[in-house]
Amino acid sequence: MVFWFAGLSFLSVLLVFNSPALDYRMVMLGSVLPGLELLYGPPWFMHTLLFPVAVMTVVMVLTRNRRLVRRRWLGLPIGLFLYLVFEGAWRRTELFWWPAFGTDLSDAATPSLKPLGLVVVMEVVGLAALAWLTMRFRLTEPARRELFVREGRLSRDLMDGVEPTC
Repeated sequence: MVFWFAGLSFLSVLLVFNSPALDYRMVMLGSVLPGLELLYGPPWFMHTLLFPVAVMTVVMVLTRNRRLVRRRWLGLPIGLFLYLVFEGAWRRTELFWWPAFGTDLSDAATPSLKPLGLVVVMEVVGLAALAWLTMRFRLTEPARRELFVREGRLSRDLMDGVEPTC
C-alpha cells in the first residue's frame, strides 16, 4: 500500500501543523519508507518505535542551529511515526517495542495480511485524500505544482482556510 500512507500522512500533517513551509514530500516519503522493508521479508526494524525515534534524534542532532534544514528533514520522522499509526503497528507488541521485550522477533515479525478488498478500499481512500489535496491547493497549476515538486511546500495564499486541530 502506498496511497493509503502517502495521502493520509499528507492530510494529517496539514491539518495538525497547518504549515506552508513544511516539506510534505518528506512526510509522504517517511510514511511509505517502512513498506520497502516488506519487499525483503517480514517487518523488522522500520516497524519498531525505535526506528522513527532514532531518525528523529539524528535529524535533531545533525541540523542543530540550521533551522531551515531541520524544517525540511523533520518531515521524514513525522512520516515514519504516521506509518506506525496508519499501519496499526502497535498491535504486534514484541515488534513495536523491540528490543524492550527481547530481541527474538521470530513470532513478532509475522506480517498481518489484510483482505484484498480492504487493501483496495484503503488505497482508494488514500487516492481520494491526494486528489482532494491536489484540487484544494491547486497543484494542477504549473507554478504551484513546481513549488510542491521542487520544495515540498504549499502556496501560502491557499493556507488560510486550513485550521490546525491543536
